[in-house]
Amino acid sequence: MKERRTGRMKAPAHKLTGKQRWKLIQNNKYLYLLMALPLLYYIIFCYGPMYGVLISFKDYSIAKGVWGSEWVGFKWFEKFLTDPYFWKLVRNTLLLNIYGLIFGFPIPILLALMLNEVSHGRFKRMIQTVSYLPHFISTVVVCGMLVNFLSMDGIINQFLAFLGMDKVQFLMFPQYFRTIFTASGIWQSCGWNSIIYLAALTAVDQEIVEAAAIDGANRLQRILHVTLPAIAPTISIMLIMQLGRLMSLGYEKIILLYNGSTYETADTIATYVYRRGILSADYSYATAVGLFQSVVGIILLVSANKISKKLSETSLW
Repeated sequence: MKERRTGRMKAPAHKLTGKQRWKLIQNNKYLYLLMALPLLYYIIFCYGPMYGVLISFKDYSIAKGVWGSEWVGFKWFEKFLTDPYFWKLVRNTLLLNIYGLIFGFPIPILLALMLNEVSHGRFKRMIQTVSYLPHFISTVVVCGMLVNFLSMDGIINQFLAFLGMDKVQFLMFPQYFRTIFTASGIWQSCGWNSIIYLAALTAVDQEIVEAAAIDGANRLQRILHVTLPAIAPTISIMLIMQLGRLMSLGYEKIILLYNGSTYETADTIATYVYRRGILSADYSYATAVGLFQSVVGIILLVSANKISKKLSETSLW
């Protein structure tokens, strides 16, 4: 016989009285304390400084402060949109991100699929360690390595000289910058980015994989028809997030690698904001450019999410 359940069902959170809510908080106080730290971080460092966005609509003066500066509306946005550098900055930002998306996005997936097929545990852990390590190397160190390797006396040019070819100043030619930036970014991040796909692969039903093998499917067919469809939602989510970052690109690595001769392909919105805001102290203009970049990024994210929801029923929200 089935045992009768005693006690009353817990009321939904929105129907709890004030005393019940307080009791619930007291019973889970340590969980709320754990949650408080990340909340404080985002409030202080992410949401708190957002009032500074007002600078982009004002003729900001340090002496007058944010609230005391004169309101100028969309003056700085109009100035940026008519700036002769506008299209070059947008083109370079998009191209660097698109190259990273086309060449960099599939590689962590392929790496995860290959590691998933490795049965030798020790060899698998060694490959994972080697592929994860570049993620923990500082951007400054990575750029220093690139500068040394690609210099006239670096290992790359020594190898070219060994083959009887002419030495090349790679970092002085704008046509090489995008390749160097994209390739080094893939090397630095592919191992770390593969972790999320490896986690998704652990949820693949092995009974289905074994059934496919019994039916005569080879390893490649099992990957294409069983494994990839199983992790497709994870791939879709990561792709949406990547598309949302098409207009945003960190300035640190570019600043450490570029020079006056490579501005044509290396100068992006982020580096332009750095030069105008930090070096030239043109705070209002730089803030307007940064806000423009963020708004376009939000539009891309929402659009990618909506398209993914219609095509695959997978979305962030």
